Amino acid sequence: MAKSSVLRGLSTVSFYASDLDAAKKWYTELLEVSPYFEVPGYIEFRLGDYQHELGIIDSKYAPNGAMHSPGGAIIYWHVEDLEGIMEKLIAMGAKEYQPVIERGEGFVTASVIDPFGNVLGIMYNRHYLEILNSTDKN
Repeated sequence: MAKSSVLRGLSTVSFYASDLDAAKKWYTELLEVSPYFEVPGYIEFRLGDYQHELGIIDSKYAPNGAMHSPGGAIIYWHVEDLEGIMEKLIAMGAKEYQPVIERGEGFVTASVIDPFGNVLGIMYNRHYLEILNSTDKN
């Protein structure tokens, strides 16, 4: 399989929040890890097997119109227990954006709107696991 040299991998996903302190607390509780990087107006978490980055930016730096309603691309994060994570997100105050959807062939998706207006996608993705297992050196 040929590798693309154009889009090499997920580097950073950026969300916006009007209350950065509340977003830090909420995401620290959800992710069970503290931000590894913080500067005024920005925090960043490293997540998962490949240490992808989730940055949260004070919404005063958002492009015009970015904070009016959820929309655009949905970034899906692989999770092992999709239903359990979806329940946790709802219990923490997120609102369902798309319900749990069986996509077939080992793919299941769902998404929520976090308390700060960002769309957070979660997915059970068998291809993610295949790639992870193929690169596991253990």
